Amino acid sequence: MKQKEIFALNGSASQNSSNFRLLQVIEAAMSEDYRFSIMEDLALLPHFQTELTDTNTPAAVTHFRQRIAEAAGVLICTPEYVFSIPSRLKNALEWCVSTTVFSDKPIGLITASASGVKGQEELKLIIKTIQGIYTEETTLLIQGVKAKIDRSGKLTDPRTEAALGRFITSFKDLVG
Repeated sequence: MKQKEIFALNGSASQNSSNFRLLQVIEAAMSEDYRFSIMEDLALLPHFQTELTDTNTPAAVTHFRQRIAEAAGVLICTPEYVFSIPSRLKNALEWCVSTTVFSDKPIGLITASASGVKGQEELKLIIKTIQGIYTEETTLLIQGVKAKIDRSGKLTDPRTEAALGRFITSFKDLVG
């Protein structure tokens, strides 16, 4: 049986970020049933330009949208920057607003940051607006993330590990 593809977006602009390490933990936990493709650097997408959204669309954007459309589910793991989602993630999502690539697409949303509350609120609103499908069980807020995952990617907080396990189970159920 062919494994379903999960397209994961790392919202962080930092190399070896906690968010990227969390995506690797999730990939390992789901690897038996799903293929993962992680987009590590959203800066590869050009700055959003309304006039290029439907015609003369840059190849990188077309490829990005195609990866979303072909995936069985999308996983977004992001920090919060200044009480918002990072500009690179916002830019990537803006390229998809005039399309239907997120419509009825199962989505997992993780905000892992110092606080993350406002960033997660904003991300949920954006995904709802572009018609992605998520549940409260397929969203996860990890506050104080730097103290909960070490540099090697090992979760060091049992409560976070348990919450992430529940998130993974719910995301698998949503994706099918």
